[in-house]
Amino acid sequence: MTALTSPIPVGMESNPTATPEHESSVDVSKYKMIAENVTVSYGGIDAVKNVTMKFKENSVTALIGPSGCGKTTFLRCLNRMHDMTKNAKVTGKVMLDNIDLYSKDIDPIYHRRKVGMVFQKPNPFPTMSVYDNVTSGLRLNGVKDKRILDEIVEDSLKMAYLWDEVKNDLKKSAVELSGGQQQRLCIARALAIQPEVLLMDEPASALDPIATQKIEETITELKKDYTIIIVTHNMQQAIRVSDYTGFMYIGDLIEFGETKKLFTDPKEDLTAKYVQGHFG
Repeated sequence: MTALTSPIPVGMESNPTATPEHESSVDVSKYKMIAENVTVSYGGIDAVKNVTMKFKENSVTALIGPSGCGKTTFLRCLNRMHDMTKNAKVTGKVMLDNIDLYSKDIDPIYHRRKVGMVFQKPNPFPTMSVYDNVTSGLRLNGVKDKRILDEIVEDSLKMAYLWDEVKNDLKKSAVELSGGQQQRLCIARALAIQPEVLLMDEPASALDPIATQKIEETITELKKDYTIIIVTHNMQQAIRVSDYTGFMYIGDLIEFGETKKLFTDPKEDLTAKYVQGHFG
């Protein structure tokens, strides 16, 4: 499986120039994305506290921890979604290819195309067909060439493991698909705008075991071409799909490292108690 082959037309690729003031103090040569000293507060109350994580290219990183520990809040930082949240304040740096995405020079719309997002509950546009769901972001960015749209729809649906199930019925309403198919459609929609990083917030939590397996298989294949960061409450899922895992607790990053080591030989007592099921 390869990345999308149909390029988005010139004009959508204007890349902001990195200047020395945007550069991180962390060596970026091995990493696609770096969050450095990130704090998120709502009305002056910290929900995420001074978190630093480094995400390697073509890897899957899982964020685990009990409900309310800051996983989703942190994930949303990486897509600048808190820009749209009243009373939210983000400090620190989020670097993508050594460019600080919170710099005043960065267009957040451009950034959100580089860092796609799939939410916990499938959220296809209910009044649109399968085809129109996948092309919606492209059309908003001015892509009108039907040949390009057709190629990207096919590529995106294949990468989301949905093409064979819908290729003969692309005009079908998205809400007529099963829950698992809707979630894979949302993945295809995110892939269509050709992101470099894909964020996934509990993408299988509302799905049955068979649909969950398909989502996990999709994640495993997608990491060949994308850097993926996933929030999950399912520790077995983290073990199955991720290369690295970060354990968060009450806004703090307690431990971060290779998934196998974190689950079998954690450094921190709190991590050990969590992965052993003593609380959660």
